[in-house]
Amino acid sequence: MGRPPLGVVTTVVRLSPEMLARIDALAGPGKRADFIRKAVEAELARREREG
Repeated sequence: MGRPPLGVVTTVVRLSPEMLARIDALAGPGKRADFIRKAVEAELARREREG
């Protein structure tokens, strides 16, 4: 797997099995972290626009 990119911090987020299943169904195999990163970025941008 190799080293993670520099400047990245690991954090724990607790999600229900049902929510993980929904994410996996939409994101595809092995794409869960990328999906969550993009969802968080989109929500941050939305809230920053709202002020």
